[in-house]
This record gives sequence, C-alpha cells and structure tokens, in this order.
Amino acid sequence: MSGEDSYSDDRPDTVAPGGSILFALPGTLVDWDPRRALVGQYPDGVVDMVLDPNDPWGFACVSRQINLGVDPQRALADYETTHGPAVAWVVRVCLENCALAVKGLLPGASDLLEDLQRAGLTLWGLAATTRQLTESASKVLSPLSALKDILISSEEHLDLSDPLFYRLALRRFAITPGHTIFVDRDPEHVAIADRLGMKGVVVDDISSLRQLFHR
Repeated sequence: MSGEDSYSDDRPDTVAPGGSILFALPGTLVDWDPRRALVGQYPDGVVDMVLDPNDPWGFACVSRQINLGVDPQRALADYETTHGPAVAWVVRVCLENCALAVKGLLPGASDLLEDLQRAGLTLWGLAATTRQLTESASKVLSPLSALKDILISSEEHLDLSDPLFYRLALRRFAITPGHTIFVDRDPEHVAIADRLGMKGVVVDDISSLRQLFHR
C-alpha cells in the first residue's frame, strides 16, 4: 500500500460529536430496487433474467457504466450487442422508469439522520447514481437534505470500487479520516475506507445503524 493511500490509524471505535459520518448511497439509507421499474410490465421470469446479478454484462453492468458518466444510449448499445434488441428494450424501459425504483428512505432512516444531526455530527454521502435520478426522485429523497453534501459518481466519473472516490470526498468535504466513520453494506467498499484511515463499518439495516451510533 502506497503512502498516499494511507492515513493515520487513529480511527474512532464510535462516532463522537464533531465527527463525520460518510454514508454510501443507496445501500445504507435509500430504499432502492430496480424491480419496481419493471414489475407489472413484464413477466417475473423476464425481470429475473434482465436483473440477474450473475450476468457479468447484464443490467448491473449497464447501471455501473451510466453511474460512471457513460451516456445511457452508448451503454444500451453495448448491452444490445451481447443480449439482443428485445432484451435491451426491457433495460431501456427499466432506465426510463428508474425513479420508480426509489421508494424513499428506508424506514427509520429519516429519524436517524435527524438524531445524528442533533448529536453534533456532520453527515455526508457518496452516491453511486446520476444527478438525473436524484432530481427525478427528489421529493421522496428530501430527507437526505440532512446530509451536508453528496458526491455523485456520474459527475466525478468514479464509483465506490475506486479509492479515488473516497479520497476525493475527504478532500472535497475537508474531513479528517481518523474522525470519520464510513458506512456501507458492501464489505469491499468498507475495506477501501479502512485502508484510507476511516473507520469502515458494514451495516445491513437501520436498526444496526442505531446500535452503532448509540453505544
């Protein structure tokens, strides 16, 4: 590990007033499910095929490209070369209805954010998404205004698998790694935050988040 990729190991076991919490989005706070964009329009078998997480060139690949700033039409064209026009059309419909995939914040998330703010903590976000999606779902995502700022992957051409995204957040937000907790459901992302000097925590639900921050 290079020197520029590491920081002081003075990491918080729990977050304290004046510290920062960096949330990965949508995994930790946002109720997001791409199936909602397709349910009722196609049979379940078709939806399962299109959203198959084991397909290396499937919807997850298209979504990741778009979240990195690739033009959606280009991403769809690439998808069509491997899956054909009929299946590519289903993905197109999913993308056009992407706002339906965002139900809002997970139950209890809004109250938790308010409690953390009252406790004197500064809240931030790293979002694997696009500005278009956040704006189209702005009404149901309004409680995210509790976050002081959010870096959006498509605007930075970086995602949560890239340490540069985290380093950019540390610099842009002017936060100290040793006083910052990073929260995500993905252990690989949490490991990146750990390597950069933050306290990375794998959390699966809002109840676990409450236990973490109220010990």
